[in-house]
Amino acid sequence: MIPKETIDRIYDTVKIEEVVSDYVTLKKRGANLIGLCPFHDEKTGSFTVSPSKGIFKCFGCGKAGNAVNFVKEIEQCDYYDALRQLAKKYHIEIEERQLTVEEQQRQDDRESMFVVNERANRFFQDSLWNTPEGKAIGLSYLRERGVRDDIIRRFQLGYSPEKGNPLATTLRKEGYKEEYLINNADTRIGTGVCGRSEDGRLYDRFRDRVIFPIHTVSGKTVAFAGRILKKKENTGKYINSPDSIIYSKTNELYGLFQAKQAIARQNMCYLVEGQMDVISMFQAGIENVVASGGTALTKPQIRLIHRFTGNITVLYDGDAAGIHAALRGIDMFLEEGFQVKVLLLPDGEDPDSFARSHNASDFIEYIRQHQTDFIRYKTQLLQDEAGNDPIKKSQLIRSLVESISVIPDAITRQVYIKDCSDQLGIQEALLTRETAKLRRTRRGDFYEKKEEQQEEKTQEPVQPTQPTPPVETPTLKMPTVNEAYDSNIMNLIRIIVRYGEKHLIDPENGQEIAVGAYIIRELENDRIQPRIALQQMVLDEYKAHYRDEGFAANRFFVHHANPALSQLAAELTADRYQLSKIFFKQSISENVVQEVQPSSDEDILPELTNQLLLELKYTVVNERIATMQQQLKEAQQKDDWETQRRLLREQPQLIRIRSLICRELGNRVVVN
Repeated sequence: MIPKETIDRIYDTVKIEEVVSDYVTLKKRGANLIGLCPFHDEKTGSFTVSPSKGIFKCFGCGKAGNAVNFVKEIEQCDYYDALRQLAKKYHIEIEERQLTVEEQQRQDDRESMFVVNERANRFFQDSLWNTPEGKAIGLSYLRERGVRDDIIRRFQLGYSPEKGNPLATTLRKEGYKEEYLINNADTRIGTGVCGRSEDGRLYDRFRDRVIFPIHTVSGKTVAFAGRILKKKENTGKYINSPDSIIYSKTNELYGLFQAKQAIARQNMCYLVEGQMDVISMFQAGIENVVASGGTALTKPQIRLIHRFTGNITVLYDGDAAGIHAALRGIDMFLEEGFQVKVLLLPDGEDPDSFARSHNASDFIEYIRQHQTDFIRYKTQLLQDEAGNDPIKKSQLIRSLVESISVIPDAITRQVYIKDCSDQLGIQEALLTRETAKLRRTRRGDFYEKKEEQQEEKTQEPVQPTQPTPPVETPTLKMPTVNEAYDSNIMNLIRIIVRYGEKHLIDPENGQEIAVGAYIIRELENDRIQPRIALQQMVLDEYKAHYRDEGFAANRFFVHHANPALSQLAAELTADRYQLSKIFFKQSISENVVQEVQPSSDEDILPELTNQLLLELKYTVVNERIATMQQQLKEAQQKDDWETQRRLLREQPQLIRIRSLICRELGNRVVVN
């Protein structure tokens, strides 16, 4: 049995485009890749791979799924064999064994900490938007910085009140355990959203600060950064969540969750330092931007970016500190095979201020004109600093050779060697020899370090989790009987798969409710059930898991062990799946109405969900009326007067219900 933690690591590590490229020649097309399907004969490529979503989909034969599904299909092996093949490809060690009590407890700790973070995130957002203090201080600050409300909501920014300890009080009242609210530095258990004073009482760690939630690449709230708004002695501008078993600042990048699709689509990532840099650039229209959080870059952070692109432009302030900061850590990008460029902003500017004073097109044009290839930039910078000093010049050459030597591609290395030779007037053969010497030295160090890491690895406890067993269920075809009914339910299934963890306001009580839970409740209230087994499986799986910590419906279903569910999720997530043909009526004058198409289903999720429920209910009522008319006809043929009277009493009520639904549909939207 493969532990769930190992399975999650495999899913987090694999790049579907790399897996598929072992079997299919792929060509770039927008944010996706396209090639000839390996599962059926075709002359025109209809096989599409989406790196940002981690799925493949053939629009010819219909096969779809994630990287594990692809290996299963192409190699004709079972689920666990596919996992083992991918683990071997990415050098992931698999230790198949039962969980110990300690390991199960550690997994429970992780899940509980994610739950606490999600609840704290909702509290901070509610404090920002719905409390007088939050509006007057936190919201005012963000708006003064020029941040639009939609961007505030997109990044889930919040506010922690100054007085009292309302978060600690709320969490304790709701039954959260103290061990998960505070942080134990020794065991690394606990989120650190609260602290404990000398008298033993809990206090809010982030009070009197604007809150920037930090998300994993899949969207889980893993930590927080809090910016203070009032200057206080012995108080830093920012405080961050402490390191824990779920969070290490060296493993996360601020904004990657929001930026990942734009990065994959544009095949480019901009790297900045701070949260406000990300937010201002994102608002200016440059969405493929992430922040290192002011810390030195690490390989885990770089590999996160490499999942979506191999091109990086590093933006830094134009002062001397910014110039030298641009040099630190970039060798790691080169070592990972990135194409690296550097952009230094004008003196006195940072990405935040520059983005707020320029629109997206001007900013992008400035980037295009001023970004410089890293090796060429470093050559020119150090050459200027060295001047005619032979010692400094030799140090410059050594530094350049060290950077070039880490580049894995031999052709790229040779191109840079030639460029440096031309710029510095140094023999190309000499630079080549020095580069080769450094690479030989580094290979020796590498193997020594690998042996040390292997020894450490055998001493560290493994914390696996219980895997979800695969269920081999064949994909079921849609029946032809009553296609409208099945299509209506499939539209709702699509909402659950894509947005099931999102929230809307429950019209019954005014409280937030997960959109998937709302849909299922409405179906159960009206005793509506899917007629297709696969649709019912989606509802059952969602009900069983949507309360799990960090649940994200799309990821859950796309990575599901059941190949039928995974394929269905990939089908409903694929780009060629069109948005609902729903248009809001928008009055532009007393007698003129125009139709406005939303940019995406998520933008109108509450309205769309209720629209689709109404369409399904209309279909159900229509079907019942048709059935009643057939029963009435049969009763007339049999002279069954009692049945006729009963049906004639019930029929007008159903017709009235249908009229009410039609009226509601007409008031809401126009459906093409």
